Amino acid sequence: MAPQPQTVGQNTEQRTSQQTGITRGHWTTVIVVSAVISVVAVLIGTYKFQIGPAALVLLPIIWAVIIGGIVGTQRVRRLSASSRAVATLLLEIGIIVFLARLGLGIGPSLAKITETGPAVLLQEAGHIFGTVILALPIAVALGLGRVAIGATWSIDRESFLAYALQRFGVRSGEYRGVFSVWLLGSLFGAVFISLLAGTIGNLGILDPRALALGLGLGSASMMLGGVGALSIIYPQHAGEIAALAALSNLVTNIVGFYAGVFLSLPLGRRLYRFWSRLFGRNDEGKSIRKLAANAEASTNEGVAPVAVENDPTVKTRPRTLVFAYAVMGAMALLTNAVGTKGFHAEDVLGVVVLLALTGVSFALAKLVPSVPSSVWVLSLATIVSAPFMPTAGFVAGISQHLDSTLVGLPSLTLIGLTLGRDVAALKSLSWKIIVVALVTYSASFIAAAVLGQLALH
Repeated sequence: MAPQPQTVGQNTEQRTSQQTGITRGHWTTVIVVSAVISVVAVLIGTYKFQIGPAALVLLPIIWAVIIGGIVGTQRVRRLSASSRAVATLLLEIGIIVFLARLGLGIGPSLAKITETGPAVLLQEAGHIFGTVILALPIAVALGLGRVAIGATWSIDRESFLAYALQRFGVRSGEYRGVFSVWLLGSLFGAVFISLLAGTIGNLGILDPRALALGLGLGSASMMLGGVGALSIIYPQHAGEIAALAALSNLVTNIVGFYAGVFLSLPLGRRLYRFWSRLFGRNDEGKSIRKLAANAEASTNEGVAPVAVENDPTVKTRPRTLVFAYAVMGAMALLTNAVGTKGFHAEDVLGVVVLLALTGVSFALAKLVPSVPSSVWVLSLATIVSAPFMPTAGFVAGISQHLDSTLVGLPSLTLIGLTLGRDVAALKSLSWKIIVVALVTYSASFIAAAVLGQLALH
């Protein structure tokens, strides 16, 4: 039996807090509501709105978060704290299932890394460190506190969102930073990168191939937006631009997560302490000098500026965990069937394998607490699906019809449903997170393009 998935950041007091009040009704409410929202999001489909030379693309994952967020924050019939506790437990399982599916897609592409030139590999350094070095000090100076770490250690796509949830917990500033940048990027990232790539491309200061390499941000929508803009400016290089951008994006998806976890995040945390001391900010982003000068304010130092509701903890007996795993597996099958308009017998076996990888990852994370389950599951899934493994053919056969976005969509719905607990904290970020997000995207793209230029010339 897999161990209980626990949100990192919960202290002993929270784990042993009152657990009464969570009934079958709360489980039923969360399961039914999240399943309905997930299916509705898939049925709404993808909509593309043209904004000048760029395009705003709304995908099912965005609808899932938006609808889930509306339901989770509305005041007519509020989602109770007990229901949010159930949603959080299901989310912790579902997000790892999603990463398992991503890992199964990475394994078969490992061989392609050896085919990439130094320019493609070097641009990854730009994605990793450009955001930390350039965007982090701005975020700290604006007073985002620990939110700055989550907002600037990467461009925060889905795998980083899952890692932040596991590593820091849903109540942490780091997670709020990742979630905010992820949401902004999902909504407007393609439009912004399209405009940015087009603007820099028109300046003629960088090789279009270098700009194409910079588009490997780990986001398909951002990459496509930038490719579209550059292809208009350099129509004679359109094919090469698309190929290089796709290859760069592949490399980012394969190695970017590990580089972010083991390189840019540790670097970002160290630099955060430096910039916080330099700008005189505490972990909530408040000015230490102002707090010290104001006796009344100083008594509140170290207290979050906004209240975050404390939900009860679900008591996870073995049968509860089995049921929770089964629920997330069933919802993954449901959304995948609706989205792909088909169901295959091997899909069930594929989801069982994803659940097994999830359970093993939680067990390993318990044995080695320094490595969270999100890292374990992506590593294990990548290994079992790698071409050099005897399991590769079997894994490819049972997962070929499972779309990673559709498998992960119920988890994004659950994120929306739990926003009621954190909506006040998210609102407090205001315009600052938008500025930081745009700087993060820009720094990552420009730094990678410049490094690509140096490698090409």
